[in-house]
Amino acid sequence: MAILFSGDFHANAKGEMEFISKSTLLKKYKEYLYEKIKYHIILGDTGFLWPDNDETESNNYKELAKRPFPVLYVAGNHEPVLGRTDLPEIDIGLGEKAVLVKKDNPFIAYLKRGKIYNIENHKFLVLGGALSIDKMYRTPGKSWWTQEYWSDDEKTAVINLLKNENSFDYVLSHTGPSRINRAINKVDSDYIPKIKDEVSTLNEIIDAKITCKQWFCGHWHKDIYYYDKNIKKGYQYLYQQTALLDGNDIVVL
Repeated sequence: MAILFSGDFHANAKGEMEFISKSTLLKKYKEYLYEKIKYHIILGDTGFLWPDNDETESNNYKELAKRPFPVLYVAGNHEPVLGRTDLPEIDIGLGEKAVLVKKDNPFIAYLKRGKIYNIENHKFLVLGGALSIDKMYRTPGKSWWTQEYWSDDEKTAVINLLKNENSFDYVLSHTGPSRINRAINKVDSDYIPKIKDEVSTLNEIIDAKITCKQWFCGHWHKDIYYYDKNIKKGYQYLYQQTALLDGNDIVVL
């Protein structure tokens, strides 16, 4: 069975459904690979549960329900689930509990940051979050959720976790480690915010403590693969492209 990865969805605000619709995936992967997909993982900024967006959300659910596999996702920096205390945590058979967003048609759940999940015989470290550089454009009193950044307790917990668990198959995050973010944005360095992103700094610390085959990231609205030859590790950023992990093979289209 296979796992599908995609970048920011934003509740289809910029037509992102086009990249992950049933028709697009069938065209990209053909029926043989499409039918192998067991899970779809979105790498943050999904836009699910966005306030006052019920009609758009309903339309998104109808389109996503045409596909037979559940949606799992990582926390972005625009993630209303982080502000909700009424959503249940459930056991979905992946090692750690997930936060239930929608029970069926389609099934959608949030993978908690700082946790380890075992998905299709692969060991994943799940991270998440990023600096919201667009807060400055928001109406006063309408800022994004404070939980975008990891709490001190969350940071301490993941560092303690890595003292005993430091070997993974893959890492799922929203933004990447700070040095990789700088590398992929070198052609438009003015876009790199002057304000320090505590999340990418945390990812940099975590990256130095672990071994893994590859990171999967979103956030930057780019489709770029960066390979750090010094540590022999790859970092795949996704937006309009998708990636399919089929066994141990990764197909990016």
